[in-house]
Amino acid sequence: MNFQQLRIIRETVRQNYNLTEASAALYTSQSGVSKHIKDLEDELGVQLFVRKGKRLLGLTEPGQALLSIVERMLIDADNIKRLADDFNKVDEGTLTIATTHTQARYVLPPIVNLFKKAFPKVHLILQQASPVEISEMLLLGLADIGIATESLTTEENLGSVPFYEWKHSIITPQDHALTKLNSKEITLEKLAEYPIITYHGGFTGRAKIDKAFQDAELDVDIVMSALDADVIKTYVELGMGVGIVNDVAYDLERDHRLKQINTDIFGVNTTWIAVRKGHLLRGYGYEFISLCSPEADIKALKKIAYPED
Repeated sequence: MNFQQLRIIRETVRQNYNLTEASAALYTSQSGVSKHIKDLEDELGVQLFVRKGKRLLGLTEPGQALLSIVERMLIDADNIKRLADDFNKVDEGTLTIATTHTQARYVLPPIVNLFKKAFPKVHLILQQASPVEISEMLLLGLADIGIATESLTTEENLGSVPFYEWKHSIITPQDHALTKLNSKEITLEKLAEYPIITYHGGFTGRAKIDKAFQDAELDVDIVMSALDADVIKTYVELGMGVGIVNDVAYDLERDHRLKQINTDIFGVNTTWIAVRKGHLLRGYGYEFISLCSPEADIKALKKIAYPED
């Protein structure tokens, strides 16, 4: 048994049992992948994959049990390398942050600027994705840190700390009728009189928006949904509807054609920072988290992410 065989098992599952895709991802030949799988099965004395002819259809019961062990072994192998790098190259390496458009565009720029000044030799990668994809990237080891409002606190294999709290705000053209009302007059009933443009399901607190209207038993006309606030604001500016966005996604200078109306009618949301349990994060990764959330208990997060035996 060797690490290449274990990597092939993991990658074959990731590529939906397509050996061509698995071999391409590992920069090896398909015949080599097939041989490694057969050699490992012969060594263990069990069949790991369900087959139909030469095609792999899934994992057998022993294969499923083995996969969880393989995942842990490969993560720990990576952690050994990370541990050595943490001592030998304290301020060099790569840090991959998986986050949503809203965080990357409106929240993280000043934090990234401070981080790069402190760690100029660290290559920082910002991967924009949906909250569900961010969670999956962390679990697969494709990202070091995840930042999102949804999904990160419901996965038991992730450890998370709060980043910041925020509310939704209403965005309208400057001359819209809603801009003539005071904050107490802005109600769900009043808002439901207009077509709404807001986030796609699963993004940036959309579930709270839907729940607020449902609890009020209001039939709201959501004419368009989008993945990020910039798109929402573009179509609000065209007069297609009233926007509901994260309150940080309004820039007074850049969005001068639009009006922001602050409101409490959708409640408070929390954006979270998460890491995978068992993933040894480099020291500068925790420094990045500290820049995001100075109040975060880094020692507690370390224990959650990588508990000592």
